[in-house]
Amino acid sequence: MPRFSANISMLYPELPFLERFGAAAADGFKAVEYVGAYDQPPASLADLLQQHGLTQTLFNLPAGNWAAGERGIACHPDRVAEFRESVDRAIEYAGATGCTQVNCLAGIAPDGIARAELESVLADNLAYAAPRLAAEGIKLLVEPINTRDMPGFLISSTKDYERVAAAVGHENLYLQYDFYHMQIVQGDLIPTFQRLQSRIAHVQIADTPGRHEPGTGEINYTNIFNTLDEAGYTGWVGAEYRPQAGTSAGLGWFAPWREQE
Repeated sequence: MPRFSANISMLYPELPFLERFGAAAADGFKAVEYVGAYDQPPASLADLLQQHGLTQTLFNLPAGNWAAGERGIACHPDRVAEFRESVDRAIEYAGATGCTQVNCLAGIAPDGIARAELESVLADNLAYAAPRLAAEGIKLLVEPINTRDMPGFLISSTKDYERVAAAVGHENLYLQYDFYHMQIVQGDLIPTFQRLQSRIAHVQIADTPGRHEPGTGEINYTNIFNTLDEAGYTGWVGAEYRPQAGTSAGLGWFAPWREQE
């Protein structure tokens, strides 16, 4: 059966970030993920995970100035040194929290630079990060994100991922497959998942339109969850959505799966 991870960057927005760990555990989640928590000491995060019996499934490499609108720096030619330093920082946090996966946000394409150059910079950075993370037992993931929600994001489809992965040529470069983003960008959700399953290390869910709970939109998550089971998917499923009526109140979709754990 699918194993669900609460993305506490989006769930429990009514609570301070550090209180979201306990709230997720109280609602039956066995794991958490988030964009990043580099403003917190890694030991504090590790303590919260242990206190609430949670697994840390995923976080992102440092993504630049999030509050200023940056969404990753890996494709920026003038920030290669900063990106490489960020790999060491992620390794420190992964080691402290026992996390075995980190996601790389490619970033929003800077104006005035050809796409081919940006993809080359991204591929070089990933080629640097992949073996360093592999040596620490950490998988490196790349996530395509739709450009309706994030205009200008460089990697927006599975084809983009496959092209960059081929340029990198390292086994430790996996796909983070977010059904919400993929429905907006390309559809064909289940056949694409099945075709790329061997390279998919993590999946995320939200419904569309609205990016709310499963069951509030057009995606048939009953079919998707059954497909994950039938396909033998053993990774985590990240609940990364905007709660429509409060996180706990909106967990009806999760109840059948929680009760089976």
